[in-house]
Amino acid sequence: MDDAKPERSPGRKLLFAMLVGFILSIPLFAVWLLIYDRQSQSDTARASITEGWGGPQTFAGPMLVIPFQDTTTETVTEAGREVSKSHTVWRELFVAPTTVRLDSQVNPQRRQRSIYDAVVYDTVVKGEAQFALPPDLPRYGVTIDRLIFDRAEIRFGLSDARGVAANNKVAINGTPLVLQPGNGLAATNRSGFFAWFDGAPLRTGPVKANFSFGFRGNANITLAPKAGETIWTVRSSWPSPSFTGGFLPSERKVSDKGFTATYRISNLALGVSLVSTEDAASNSGDNSNPYGIGSRAIAAPAGDFQARVDLVQPVDLYDQVSRAAKYGFLFIGFTFLAFLMFDVIGGVRVSTVEYLLVGAALVLFFVLLLAFAEVIGFTPAYLVASGGIIGLITAYSAAVLRSWRRAGFVGGLLIALYAVLYVLLSLEAYSLLIGSLMLFVALAFVMYVTRRLDWSGRRSPAAA
Repeated sequence: MDDAKPERSPGRKLLFAMLVGFILSIPLFAVWLLIYDRQSQSDTARASITEGWGGPQTFAGPMLVIPFQDTTTETVTEAGREVSKSHTVWRELFVAPTTVRLDSQVNPQRRQRSIYDAVVYDTVVKGEAQFALPPDLPRYGVTIDRLIFDRAEIRFGLSDARGVAANNKVAINGTPLVLQPGNGLAATNRSGFFAWFDGAPLRTGPVKANFSFGFRGNANITLAPKAGETIWTVRSSWPSPSFTGGFLPSERKVSDKGFTATYRISNLALGVSLVSTEDAASNSGDNSNPYGIGSRAIAAPAGDFQARVDLVQPVDLYDQVSRAAKYGFLFIGFTFLAFLMFDVIGGVRVSTVEYLLVGAALVLFFVLLLAFAEVIGFTPAYLVASGGIIGLITAYSAAVLRSWRRAGFVGGLLIALYAVLYVLLSLEAYSLLIGSLMLFVALAFVMYVTRRLDWSGRRSPAAA
């Protein structure tokens, strides 16, 4: 009596291989969680590196602010009778420049702690602006005789005032002014600095402001413009900028030695008046704060009205490892397919445990890739991790498949898979096309070599 265990049908072998592949989805999902956790730790470490240096900076201004007195009337009830009372209140007239020219030299630095690094920068903004009261000022609900010119201010906004550098200068019509902390602008959440000056020359004509101020920040630098015409030129040695926000540069030049970009922004594009009686955050993309002209409240235009330059890290290794892990099922599927073909066609029996061990090695590749990439960079880590896994699976396949020739086929398949994956990671725009073509070729190959295979194991010899 033959007690030998009956051979599984090809169909059952396929189902067992698929079951093992499904089980391996659990550790593969754990790898994705690990990548997410390490990326979160990296973000925390970068925030710690840049703490005290200055955050992503938004700057705005200059803006002239002239106080004036206004009369308000309210109706109150006294002794059962409605009585109108008048009150004198202080208000402010905000005057944006008719033209402003800004020049920024951004000097980036890499700061490192342990295996993490962050990009910080320091910059000096130099510029000149011209201010003038509109000839139809009474249309804005203010007459020139009500303006208190000797209490005028020139204000600058900076989102993180901790980054302000020393030796900042501002002058109006050649007269140096003393800068004071605070009294920023709405576009930077009132953070910034200002200077008092005598605005009497505005009675007779325009005034000219010259200024130079420095600040530190990280990740990006943003301008919140508000002027009749804003011309902002920004230069840096950083080779990989990203121009974002509501406005893009009209001219730009990017090379491996750095970049130069020039923005030209008209007040018509901003959709706000140069003169108002309230400072609005309209050009910060915040539509929650209306600005007033005279007694009328006009909703600030919705949208992003900033010009932003991001100092992009050329390669984010966590994004690359995450994208690579998304192809984990593709690796497992192709490798299992090779073992399955040797099993059902070559006659070499492959057990469920052997499938499981090979799959575990394939999943381990992504853990090795993440661990090495944090220390030596993505490309060297990819070579080390893939080389180790290919060598391990090839040597194990020689024992499982009882042939170094068959193991060489598995090793060659893995080399091709890892090479194609690296190409997919490099050519993000064509990754779907290349991946779908690979699946089509694999399916066509399997359909061809198994076209006469009896998957159920029940077909009669005559039917075969």
